[in-house]
Amino acid sequence: MAMSCKDGKLGCLDNGKYVRYTPEQVEALERLYHECPKPSSIRRQQLIRECPILSNIEPKQIKVWFQNRRCREKQRKEASRLQAVNRKLTAMNKLLMEENDRLQKQVSQLVHENSYFRQHTHNPSLPAKDTSCESVVTSGQHQLASQNPPRDASPAGLLSIAEETLAEFLSKATGTAVEWVQMPGMKPGPDSIGIIAISHGCTGVAARACGLVGLEPTRVAEIVKDRPLWFRECRAVDVMNVLPTANGGTIELLYMQLYAPTTLAPPRDFWLLRYTSVLEDGSLVVCERSLKSTQNGPSMPLVQHFVRAEMLPSGYLIRPCDGGGSIIHIVDHMDLEACSVPEVLRPLYESPKVLAQKTTMAALRQLKQIAQEVTQTNSSVNGWGRRPAALRALSQRLSRGFNEAVNGFTDEGWSVIGDSMDDVTITVNSSPDKLMGVNLTFSNGFAPVSSVVLCAKASMLLQNVPPAILLRFLREHRSEWADNNIDAYLAAAVKVGPCSARVGGFGGQVILPLAHTIEHEEFMEVIKLEGLGHSPEDAIVPRDIFLLQLCSGMDESAVGTCAELIFAPIDASFADDAPLLPSGFRIIPLDSAKQEISSPNRTLDLASALEIGSAGTTKASTDQSGNSTCARSVMTIAFEFGIESHMQEHVASMARQYVRGIISSVQRVALALSPSHISSQVGLRTPLGTPEAQTLARWICQSYRCYMGVELLKSNSEGNESVLKNLWHHTDAIICCSMKALPVFTFANQAGLDMLETTLVALQDISLEKIFDENGKKTLCSEFPQIMQQGFACLQGGICLSSMGRPVSYERAVAWKVLNEEENAHCICFVFINWSFV
Repeated sequence: MAMSCKDGKLGCLDNGKYVRYTPEQVEALERLYHECPKPSSIRRQQLIRECPILSNIEPKQIKVWFQNRRCREKQRKEASRLQAVNRKLTAMNKLLMEENDRLQKQVSQLVHENSYFRQHTHNPSLPAKDTSCESVVTSGQHQLASQNPPRDASPAGLLSIAEETLAEFLSKATGTAVEWVQMPGMKPGPDSIGIIAISHGCTGVAARACGLVGLEPTRVAEIVKDRPLWFRECRAVDVMNVLPTANGGTIELLYMQLYAPTTLAPPRDFWLLRYTSVLEDGSLVVCERSLKSTQNGPSMPLVQHFVRAEMLPSGYLIRPCDGGGSIIHIVDHMDLEACSVPEVLRPLYESPKVLAQKTTMAALRQLKQIAQEVTQTNSSVNGWGRRPAALRALSQRLSRGFNEAVNGFTDEGWSVIGDSMDDVTITVNSSPDKLMGVNLTFSNGFAPVSSVVLCAKASMLLQNVPPAILLRFLREHRSEWADNNIDAYLAAAVKVGPCSARVGGFGGQVILPLAHTIEHEEFMEVIKLEGLGHSPEDAIVPRDIFLLQLCSGMDESAVGTCAELIFAPIDASFADDAPLLPSGFRIIPLDSAKQEISSPNRTLDLASALEIGSAGTTKASTDQSGNSTCARSVMTIAFEFGIESHMQEHVASMARQYVRGIISSVQRVALALSPSHISSQVGLRTPLGTPEAQTLARWICQSYRCYMGVELLKSNSEGNESVLKNLWHHTDAIICCSMKALPVFTFANQAGLDMLETTLVALQDISLEKIFDENGKKTLCSEFPQIMQQGFACLQGGICLSSMGRPVSYERAVAWKVLNEEENAHCICFVFINWSFV
């Protein structure tokens, strides 16, 4: 029997019979379905009792109806998803066809030019070059140039510059004015952000993107014009003048300022003309270019502390897409005056890949994010009651506040105190606008009294450490760089006011995720630091601290210009307008060359020594050609504090020492995380190559054989290095702890580090009792005397916890004393057999 249950009016029973429902019953069932799509048998019986209209229906029939309804919902969603994928593929196919046509035109033009030059070398009397192979856009450029239009500040002169900008932009967006190459690591497809290309051998740096977005062209134009909304480095865009044109377009004169990404470089500004118009085919165009004195147009005086950069013809070509949405072509072409920064930073200003990552792709990513938010329903509200748009606004406030702290503009009230040439720069801001966001009454009723905002900032160069790995480590292991005593300093400087007293030391932390943005390249979370702060009325009673934290660039496989960890203390109420004093880290890679991608799970784990080459250097530090790699990056650190004015000198000294301590900790961690931090030139050896590590591995295996009567390692290992290597790669988690009153871990193999979700750097911060649940602690306490007397004990299977709080199950465990050469107890070793995350 092949009858349909499409409308929900038929319910199929197991015996092949169907039950027809009345419209009223279907309406009632639909209402109940939206409340509970998968009711239990008890709930279904309750539904029948509560709805008289369903009283004549068997509970089994109700069960079948809900099964069919869930099936239809699943089919509907799948059909919708396939339709969306089909639309993406169709649009992507159109883009690829256009790109193919452009490349064919470029090939034809190159063939024509090659033929022309060949003939010209043999027959110099030939006429000038034939332009028949050039595009209509390029021909239009010659026509404009031949007409000698006016070039001045008059409306006619500005329109002439605008039309020329439009022609040059279109020649880059769809023509061959720039030689484009595919962005490294970016492959087009239905799940990709778009087709990304970068320039090769042109003036300045340029990037181009083509993509499909689910927004109408006018809405797309509104978003891309609001550059501070999506470009985090954009400080402001001021519209100085607006002129309508006869063809229905608009000419705008803009002054734009960009933040400097680090304290080592000055910020940039631009004096721009922006032209918005509609083409004959209905496409919407927004194009821009810098206005220079050579154009005889309006001028803008240079601004102190800013470097005037140039934007070559750039913009956005927005085409309506069949079935809704838009196809957008983005071109960014700039000359960022790289000569004005130290030579080590020039890759940031000379790399088209960097421009594509932080500007071109940022615009496309913002459009896709907003389109996704438009299609989402109320279910998109997260557990903290925030919609994606509200979280995006909070992330922008965090990023903008951090940029303000790093740049410290004088027109915002910032001034330098002390020696500006010091390794740590101290700036203060007592302007009313800055303090207005800090001096708000919190929900706990206490009003802060901060009268000055103080910022301590510095930049440092890092060698050969992936930014993603370092930032992820700083996020997950705050105890490695944060000083718990900072709370005491802040308590001395700020008597009341939770906003000012909550930056600094970190103890036990609970991470509460908020949301991920498009492609999971950025996410926000609230961190609860337990018992580190103090309430104003009682300096003894501990108080929990909350931090709003923004994380980006921590996925090593994702394309991103930098990795950021920015956080700010917030009140427990977590209001949308909560005052924010952002602090944090930004790491920007400087080498534009393609770097080797490391494993996302790589930790400081002694494993680098397992790949020792004949020259004494690790394989991780050498590429396939045998050349040593030396990836460089610059880290910028900025910490803000709200303080009382009379405590300024004291807190400035404390903040300077605090940041210096952080720099020292980061350098230590970066050195440890570097895959090639041991250089053969300095004669150092990797940790696993040290006699201590090899001796410990030998002691562990010998003691296990002595107590258990069997070998710990299956293979017959010969030599200390071989024993250590086999121990390191053992599939079971092997962990050593000290013999102190409160045992802490001192060593773990790779499986042990994976189980604890930590690194050898942070391993010593974990005590033995912290990884066991209550049953495990009781078992350990009962078996510990046996371990000390008998030398070993076998523990039953159970549950333990990783350093991130994740439960881990293990089938059984063995603990034994590790004896040294004098047969004295050196440590206790545990092996967790057949462990897995629950």
